[in-house]
Amino acid sequence: MTRVLVVDDQDLVRHGLRMILELGGVEVVGEAADGAAAVAAAEDLRPDVVLMDLRMPVMDGVEATRRIAEAGTATVLALTTFDTDEHVAGALRAGAAGFLLKDVTADGLVDAVRRAAAGERVVAPPVLDRLMSHFSTSPPVAERTPPGFEELSEREQEILAMIGAGRSNAEIAAELVISMATVKTHVRHVFAKLDLRDRAQAVIVARDAGLVR
Repeated sequence: MTRVLVVDDQDLVRHGLRMILELGGVEVVGEAADGAAAVAAAEDLRPDVVLMDLRMPVMDGVEATRRIAEAGTATVLALTTFDTDEHVAGALRAGAAGFLLKDVTADGLVDAVRRAAAGERVVAPPVLDRLMSHFSTSPPVAERTPPGFEELSEREQEILAMIGAGRSNAEIAAELVISMATVKTHVRHVFAKLDLRDRAQAVIVARDAGLVR
């Protein structure tokens, strides 16, 4: 049975999430009301998944995610709302394995937790869309070269830039006049060289590297 730690600073939200998960056959091994408590509980309980709110007192969910990811104690699945764009970006950099919106359905929540526990990356499409929209309208940031970026070929950097701009594989293939198989190969190489888990994280890296303006 999948074991989950629920983290949110609102009692009602935590209890609601617990009820949904337990009714769906997921074991909730504990709860925490802030990031510091979450880090300690994850170390003690060793859940499969930490369902993490991002805005909390004492220590926010981004820092808690970073510490849990660095310790390797659990997979972190973040809960977000549309007013937390910077928190989403920070949590991606910190190592979150996925993102759900807080209005996710009961069945969607249970399914996402099980998929995250199985090693899948779970990112609600609206979160990715919002993240890319936020980056397209926010001021430029100082460029930061991600680890492994120098290993990318010119074509791979071009592919990364297009992913960062929200292009699908089909759109990349059409724009570059190459086959889908070739695009998938390039994407696989980019993800491997930059140690990326999903396209949401690729958006962040493209932004950091100055490929998305």
